[in-house]
Amino acid sequence: MTEHTKTDGLPGMDVMPMDAVATRAPLRNDKVSVPKVECNACPVLCQISEGRTGACDRYANRAGTLVRVDPVVLLRRAVESNATALVPFARPGAETTANGAPPAAPDWDGDLLLADEVFVTGVGSSTTYPDYKPAPFIVGSKVRGVDMVTVVTEGIFSYCSLKIKIDTDRFLGAEQANVRYKGEVVGHVTTAEYGSQMLSLGGVHHLTGGSKKEGRLTLELMQLLGNKKPAECLIDGGAGIVIQAGKAPIVNGVEEQRMRVGCGSAAVGIFARQFAGVADEVVVVDDHITGVLTQHQAGRCLDMAPSGIEMRGRKSTPGRYFQVANPGNGWGGTDIDDPLSIIEGWEAGVARPGLRLLMTSTTGEHAQWYVLDNALQAIEQPMPEEVRRIVERIGENCEPSLCTVLFLGGAGGSLRAGVSENPVLLTRAIKNALVNVTCGGAPAYVWPGGGITVMVDVMRMPDNSFGTVPTPAIVAPIEFSMRLDDYAALGGHTASVFPLEQALSRGAWQDDGAPIARQWQTIDAANPWPLAQPPMLG
Repeated sequence: MTEHTKTDGLPGMDVMPMDAVATRAPLRNDKVSVPKVECNACPVLCQISEGRTGACDRYANRAGTLVRVDPVVLLRRAVESNATALVPFARPGAETTANGAPPAAPDWDGDLLLADEVFVTGVGSSTTYPDYKPAPFIVGSKVRGVDMVTVVTEGIFSYCSLKIKIDTDRFLGAEQANVRYKGEVVGHVTTAEYGSQMLSLGGVHHLTGGSKKEGRLTLELMQLLGNKKPAECLIDGGAGIVIQAGKAPIVNGVEEQRMRVGCGSAAVGIFARQFAGVADEVVVVDDHITGVLTQHQAGRCLDMAPSGIEMRGRKSTPGRYFQVANPGNGWGGTDIDDPLSIIEGWEAGVARPGLRLLMTSTTGEHAQWYVLDNALQAIEQPMPEEVRRIVERIGENCEPSLCTVLFLGGAGGSLRAGVSENPVLLTRAIKNALVNVTCGGAPAYVWPGGGITVMVDVMRMPDNSFGTVPTPAIVAPIEFSMRLDDYAALGGHTASVFPLEQALSRGAWQDDGAPIARQWQTIDAANPWPLAQPPMLG
């Protein structure tokens, strides 16, 4: 018998008083006309007239009540239909039926035995900025007989960026080159990875450290990409590219198709046994490492005779050459259109007339077949069918080229005060794997080191998870799930914990700027259920 069982039986859980915390500061201007309300969901403090929204379009004045206009998104393991109808909460500002009564919630019968199948996300949950007061939702539920708590909010992130992975071997731009959106610098090119080019977009330097226009456009770009929409960027000295999460990149107007199977050396190793016997020499052209089969360890292990080929570039190890050409949009991510231009010559006495040479790129999109004539000149010939099948297999082994958008944010600062009266204990509890961190129900990777720096794949989050405030900063959902007794131990706002049943009927604990409706969605099939999971610690 553990302590948490003393609160066993959430249906009978007493609802704690919620009115002990002041939710609204006095108006800054006492001359504000009566129909206006002052929004305190961010530092802008918009004064909103009846029927209008604030600068962020996320909050509105509805009959004198400040409301969060988007529904809060709830996840279920499965929903019976794909209908996305909104279910109003029973609270001020919510829509009512014709007879004036709040509509029933037919999609939930209050059966708390199904409580571990419901998860309240931060999407649309509202913010409690400044966080001297508890987060909008601190929801109690029972999972496998254990009392759990999920603290839910929409965090306001100034320290945040997007890490973009572009699957392509095309040259996008030099490392550290500026990335521009509508003419403003919004990020830069970082390192090239295996088959991909990485970009870093956004970040506090561009959001707040430059001009107003730079900050505004950086924010616009981050919101578009975070919400899985396309955006076009230009890289100084490089390519124009259309980026969209989960879609193929469009580089200089051409949609990319294949992510390379590996560098030239890897491709030689993968297909060496298939090349042996049908070609006397194979060169796999690559911007990184160009592979030469007969010199490569794979060719030597297959007892292939030297061809006498002499390559340009800097020899690294046998059969592996760096810098055979400059980066570009030609063969293998180089700037060459004629593959023979990377061949220095042929060693007399080793090379022989009739030698069969295949040159191919790492995706198989470029491939040509040559035979040496009596003067040891490579003459292009029709490619034999058995060789073409291997080239096609190279392409078959290439994965589809995609854009991956990762949101990276520092979830520290005052956000933690909405979770705990002693915020550092939340940080420590996460690092001790007691608190699972999710963003819109998607698993968030927690970076090593100090603070709470999380990274999440936007494709795993609900659509339109990201908003903005004009400070400028990104608004993103974040949830902290843990056992109830652990929540109490880290100084959590236990007096503000309310049962799931109440969250489903009324919504947030406070009336000021609260969402007025909820919406069900099915959790992404790739995501683990957020409750009773340890965090993804780095």
